Amino acid sequence: MYLEPLDGHQPPSAPRPAESVWDYPRPPALEVDDRLVRVECAGQVVAETRSAIRVLETSHPPVFYIPFEDIGTEFVVPADAGRTWCEWKGAARYWDVMVGNDVRARAAWSYPHPEPDYAAITDFLAFYPSRMDRCTVAGEEVTAQEGDFYGGWITAEVQGPFKGPPGTRGW
Repeated sequence: MYLEPLDGHQPPSAPRPAESVWDYPRPPALEVDDRLVRVECAGQVVAETRSAIRVLETSHPPVFYIPFEDIGTEFVVPADAGRTWCEWKGAARYWDVMVGNDVRARAAWSYPHPEPDYAAITDFLAFYPSRMDRCTVAGEEVTAQEGDFYGGWITAEVQGPFKGPPGTRGW
């Protein structure tokens, strides 16, 4: 399935107020986000939605979760190995993103059976922006959170410092 752009020419949106990741809660909060979220890999739009859920956790840039219905399912396949555990959300499953012969191993993850407080992300997938060619929110290109553990999406309104780079795991 090829995903047609939802809105080929999105008008610029008003700047959003600054958010400090140090004001995000612990345990994490879920927030519905209706901005246009787009994920591109190897010349294809692999996901595009206006129904994302942002997960907001102290010290981390938000992670955008996209409903499976807004993902080109021919581009994602379950990864052969690897699972992790989040103390809040439960067991994560990893996904490879494949566009033709271009394979991005463990480039996305989901929570097939999350803990009850996070049931809203059951049928959603999150992408590591560092493993995709381009991820955007409302037309703004995302900066990937440093490090491979968290997969946060940094946009202009999100202020750090961020956990993730070398030397910050113990914060």
